[in-house]
Amino acid sequence: MCTYLQWLSCWRKAFPAQSWRQKCPIARAGCLGPVAGRPAAMSGKSLLLKVILLGDGGVGKSSLMNRYVTNKFDSQAFHTIGVEFLNRDLEVDGRFVTLQIWDTAGQERFKSLRTPFYRGADCCLLTFSVDDRQSFENLSNWQKEFVYYADVKDPERFPFVVLGNKIDKLERQVSTEEAQAWCMENGNYPYLETSAKDDTNVAVAFEEAVRQVLAVEEQLEHCMLGHTIDLHSSSKSGSSCC
Repeated sequence: MCTYLQWLSCWRKAFPAQSWRQKCPIARAGCLGPVAGRPAAMSGKSLLLKVILLGDGGVGKSSLMNRYVTNKFDSQAFHTIGVEFLNRDLEVDGRFVTLQIWDTAGQERFKSLRTPFYRGADCCLLTFSVDDRQSFENLSNWQKEFVYYADVKDPERFPFVVLGNKIDKLERQVSTEEAQAWCMENGNYPYLETSAKDDTNVAVAFEEAVRQVLAVEEQLEHCMLGHTIDLHSSSKSGSSCC
């Protein structure tokens, strides 16, 4: 039988160097935290989480990011070309987190520029505009694109959060009930309605993303700490919780 630290050492040997955090499902979920081989809960440092905003062009992804990080809103903002990112430090449920928010271009012609940045993401915010039905109907395409290019091994466990933005608009094309139903049918994802213009639920949305990541991390940490592994047994015998 092996100790917890020996178990982690085995994982690092199986997934060496830069590839190990991307290939190992436990590392990809972020539960080893900012120090390799050491759980985030045991570290006094801030946990770095990468969050991707995805959705059609014009749904307000850049405005959400800028409102959250700089508390500014620009109604004349141009479409993002490629990708942009901003950082913000916050505390959620007693955990200190540095949130790295990546804003991606929604136009198809920028697909080759944005998709390489999906890898290593800890959470994905699928975003549509409540006054643009097509942007809602495209959510499934964005989800599939992210899962493929981020090389997500377990899509059912990966933390997605769905945002219905621009609720300040007077005329809606997508109802709250319809959006909630889509989230339930496609993975029971959290759904929040936001307005970058009015600063409605913007902070709540990003904090929910952090909570979703930490929940997955906590599940995997309990899984690791609650099981011991026989290093001499065949890989075919025994089961893995991950």
